[in-house]
Amino acid sequence: MTAVSPKVVVVVPTYSERDNLPVLAGLLADLPVPNLHLLVVDDNSPDGTGEVADKLAAESPDTVGVLHRTAKDGLGRAYLAGMTRALDEGADVVIQMDADLSHPVSAIPAMVDTLLTKNAAVVLGSRYVAGGSTATDWPWHRKALSAWANLYVNAILRLHVKDATAGFKAWRAETLRAIDLPSIRSNGYSFQVEMNYRTVKQGLTIHEVPIRFEERVQGTSKMSLGVQLESALTPWKLRGFPPVVKRWHRLPTGVRRIQ
Repeated sequence: MTAVSPKVVVVVPTYSERDNLPVLAGLLADLPVPNLHLLVVDDNSPDGTGEVADKLAAESPDTVGVLHRTAKDGLGRAYLAGMTRALDEGADVVIQMDADLSHPVSAIPAMVDTLLTKNAAVVLGSRYVAGGSTATDWPWHRKALSAWANLYVNAILRLHVKDATAGFKAWRAETLRAIDLPSIRSNGYSFQVEMNYRTVKQGLTIHEVPIRFEERVQGTSKMSLGVQLESALTPWKLRGFPPVVKRWHRLPTGVRRIQ
């Protein structure tokens, strides 16, 4: 009897990625990974990315699926919706990656192999282990912010991983069930941190494999000030120390103070 390969589903959230998505789909289709599927989670992209995804699904109905969402409410919500759909459709391995081609598709075979052959609950595509790197065209301040964010998260949460904010991951289906996806509240990039924290709290093992993280090829970054603030506060919330809500009061002189 021929063994059935694990079902691997790559979940890719999209918002205005119509130029990048076909390229990514083609690269995934060429991978030497059996039983590989692509699930596009489109948040009602104004540039027609959803229609591009539907065309890809029509051309490859056995390997490409599309989940249309009517509102853009954050990266974390999109990933949760896609992961839930993948689990419902029988995924054994769920890979999360960006649509902007910053995550190297070529790393997926090593990530899946590590996940299936090691005692790993999740495998991170890591910029900060030996052999990993970030884009050479990143400005120094962006590299510094990324490095500082990882130090900050690990100092608070003790995750003991080099790339705590990584967004390129391969998950065992049972890990996603164990960390209780429906109860996750973080959104944006802090979603990545909460997922890692829940994994560690369950006593499960995180492995890292090196990747070279590239700058996006087309389009613009979705990183906003609000996303950065949420990412800074999330580790404290996870530790059970919700931030104090500061209220502004106007004094008679017009000077403001914080209470």
